[in-house]
Amino acid sequence: MLSHIPDELLMLRYGEGDLLAFKELYARHSGGLYRFVAWRSPRAEWVDEIVQDSWGNLHQARARYRPDAKFRTFLYQIARNRLLDVLRQHQLVLATDMGVDVAGQDVFDAYADAAQDVPTPEARLEGKQQIAGLHAALASLPSEQKEALILQQFDGMSLDEISLVVGAPAETVKSRLRYAMHKMRQCLSPAQLAQGGRP
Repeated sequence: MLSHIPDELLMLRYGEGDLLAFKELYARHSGGLYRFVAWRSPRAEWVDEIVQDSWGNLHQARARYRPDAKFRTFLYQIARNRLLDVLRQHQLVLATDMGVDVAGQDVFDAYADAAQDVPTPEARLEGKQQIAGLHAALASLPSEQKEALILQQFDGMSLDEISLVVGAPAETVKSRLRYAMHKMRQCLSPAQLAQGGRP
């Protein structure tokens, strides 16, 4: 049973050819990695490609892996680098296009709609309004602040982990998070903050 083995040890085992170790890592991190890329990708049609390439790049790097940081940090760095490569290849992406798919629908809304399990139309409407407020507040953040906030609040990363993923000092990350939270509080009503929990 591999469920009790830490990620870092699983990755070392995968580097030695243990495919079951990879299968366990994939089961643990595929959802979080997909969300991370989807929140950061300016085009929905790029998400699958970036995620697939990230796992492929992890496979290429498996023999060189050293557990200097958490496995998840290593994996997210790979995905972030791949996303930056795609953005460089598609330089026509405008800042105003961030977070919108080809049909013009907000990527955040698509995930929120899929995740909702509310029985009544009134509750659905109220939930959508709250989520729309959250998405609008997130969309208003500068890219670096949004990235740090997503990694902390949605992926549960520490300051040090975020620092490694984004390649910035921990104090810079801390500052980005502080400004992001301040702006989120300004954009959201107290009721939305109370009902929505963490942004």
